[in-house]
Amino acid sequence: MRVVTGGIAHETSTFTTVETDWQSYKERFYLRGEEILDTFRGTNTPIGGYIDGAKTHGFELIPTIFAEAHPSGPTPRNIFDAILGEILNGITEAGSIDGVLFGLHGSMVVGDLEKPDGIDDPEGHILAAIREVVGPEVPILAQLDIHSNVSPQMVEAADVLIGRETYPEIDMAERSRECADVLMSIVNDGKRPTMALHQIPMIWGMHQVTAHPPMREAIEELHRIEGQPGVICGSIATCYYLADVPNMGASVYIVTDNDETLAQTYADQLGKWIFERRETWHGPSPTTCEALKTAETEGNFPVIFADRNDNTGGGSPGDSTGMLKCFIEAGLQDACILYIVDPEAIAACHHAGVGATLTIDVGAKSTPAQGQPIRMTAEVIALSDGNFRYDGPMLAGLSSTMGPSAHIKQDGVHVLLVTQREQPFDTAFSRTLGLEPRQMRYIGVKSSAHFRAGFESWAGAIHVVYEPSVHTLSDLTFKRLGRKLYPFDNI
Repeated sequence: MRVVTGGIAHETSTFTTVETDWQSYKERFYLRGEEILDTFRGTNTPIGGYIDGAKTHGFELIPTIFAEAHPSGPTPRNIFDAILGEILNGITEAGSIDGVLFGLHGSMVVGDLEKPDGIDDPEGHILAAIREVVGPEVPILAQLDIHSNVSPQMVEAADVLIGRETYPEIDMAERSRECADVLMSIVNDGKRPTMALHQIPMIWGMHQVTAHPPMREAIEELHRIEGQPGVICGSIATCYYLADVPNMGASVYIVTDNDETLAQTYADQLGKWIFERRETWHGPSPTTCEALKTAETEGNFPVIFADRNDNTGGGSPGDSTGMLKCFIEAGLQDACILYIVDPEAIAACHHAGVGATLTIDVGAKSTPAQGQPIRMTAEVIALSDGNFRYDGPMLAGLSSTMGPSAHIKQDGVHVLLVTQREQPFDTAFSRTLGLEPRQMRYIGVKSSAHFRAGFESWAGAIHVVYEPSVHTLSDLTFKRLGRKLYPFDNI
């Protein structure tokens, strides 16, 4: 049995100032053929799970192209066409195949949507192009991020879509192994998957962490439906609200064994269950200084402040300074911020060397929407090339880099400066620069929730905060939605 794999994965903000180019993909992943298997074997990643599935079921996994960039602005059309063209050529050259296991994100945008070359549903475009190459009989299965904007075209072109069920997304390999299991049930057991979509007229707020209520109850309801006779699998997509596209919004998609009516009934049922609870998915939006007052009153340390607006995992520049300003003005001791993107400040630190004290302007170099640079007189504690390996659970075993980096300290505030935009999934990178976050009393992270995978187990308290950024929701203008969505509209 021969199965092709590959992927194009990008979470696209149509509001960020961070552009996407060829270097964006090369800095993250642009892998061909066996290089894909060598990179992801034994890792908690979508391709890592497909490799596991191939080993378990004994089929040959034929790699094509895997391309992924850090979240940023739309991918130019010429780059998208080149990547997709390589993938389609790879599938054609593979010859006779029995299935497709693909890795997508679910919230990609391509080109300028004001021009004819723009594509507001690239995943649908990709799946349709693959279908045209492999024909109607070859099963196409793909894993999606939980933050997907799922379209009717995606559901029509694929046989099965399976979305991640955890946030932080620690089940990447597990969901891919599920895809492989379902593929085998199609090939060996004659299952005939039928998929139905229910698009919910709402965006999901901050209450998405699947280990806690109310999101935990939504996943439990999904599992209840998955346990019903005739249901193969199902998924909830909480949406990626920073994409101004017609399919932006939460959704449910259910797969049954050759029963379209049953699939649609369960999708509609779960979609209605979620929408009826729409107010519970949203919560308050304090600043760091407001949350700091609460944290001091509660006294549960170490306390983590997570800046949702400047989450590089959502496409933000990663150099907003609201949190840093609060930490310094409050005179905090044993405090750290992970991470601020600032190549200019890093260059000055590398020139000065470890042990030097220098005065530099930190952060807010990308755009005034990120605040104002903070002048710091700081000691250079450590420097590095940024290379490290995640120790999980999210992305466990995967090698990565932050690019040239620096650990600086002013009074009691430590700051890790990085070149590559990435959120802290665990503490592995911090430790390479001599900073152990567990020993800090106040920890600031540029992340919405993925940091919880490596931080929540030992945190005394966690506060999600909102600092000025290119992604401040109240400042965004949506033009292409084409429908009403809660809470933008009073539905």
